[in-house]
Amino acid sequence: MSEKFTEYDTAEYLKTNADMAAYFDACLEEAGDDPAYIAHALGVIARAHGMSQLARDTGLARENLYKALSSDGNPEFGTILKVIKALGLKLRAQSA
Repeated sequence: MSEKFTEYDTAEYLKTNADMAAYFDACLEEAGDDPAYIAHALGVIARAHGMSQLARDTGLARENLYKALSSDGNPEFGTILKVIKALGLKLRAQSA
C-alpha cells in the first residue's frame, strides 16, 4: 500500500477574514526586510479570497495579480495597498 501526498497550500486553510488577517499579521512579523515575503503572503491570501474577485475589486488584471503576488513578483506599493484594501485588511504601525 503506497501513501499519496498532496502539496501543502496555506490558502486552503484561510477560511475566514479573521484567519486571513492573522496570517497576514504573522507574515508581517516574520518578513523582516523581505518585501517578496509580504507579496507572496498577499498572494496566498488572494488565492484563498478568490483571485478573480480580487481582480474585479482592484481593477487589476488577474494575470498581473498572480505575477505581482508571487514569490518572484515585485509589485509597486500602490498595488500592494489596493490589494490590502480589497482583501479587507489594514496595515498598522506601532513602535518597535
